[in-house]
Amino acid sequence: MTTDDCEAVTLLRARGWRAAYTGLVPSSCLDAMERDVAEDAQRRRAALARGGPPVNLVAERPGTGVIGWACCGPLREPAGPPARGGLHALYVTPEQTGTGAGRALMAEVLARAAAQGLVELELWVLRENVRARRFHERAGFGPDGAEESFEADGVRVPEVRYVRAPGGPGGR
Repeated sequence: MTTDDCEAVTLLRARGWRAAYTGLVPSSCLDAMERDVAEDAQRRRAALARGGPPVNLVAERPGTGVIGWACCGPLREPAGPPARGGLHALYVTPEQTGTGAGRALMAEVLARAAAQGLVELELWVLRENVRARRFHERAGFGPDGAEESFEADGVRVPEVRYVRAPGGPGGR
């Protein structure tokens, strides 16, 4: 990902949330994401300029531009095992869902995690996001029993933690 991709990634994330989380997250939160694209893109540019982890990857198609984005690296709150990293995001535009772009991003994330010496990757997925849970399970992730919630405009949104060893099963 380059600084030139930041606005496209921010739009992709907002559209991905709208497609996946309508009915699970208050629409006011989804609306705010779409309104705050310029501000969020600027934060992403600043983070990329600082360098270092996490790793941000984009998937592109000729004539279409950025169609997917993934972010992985150290855990945001390093309370887990020292060799555990996090898959912080993986989104594909709604029009490209099911085309293999998400699987390609996941394969690259897993390869980079293994190259960084990360023994495990964890991610958090909305408990009610069945489609995303199936995607992650096909990539070899599984719930480890941990659950948390975050608040979105006064609504508690439950999440489930999934874990995968990069060298473990996947792509079933």
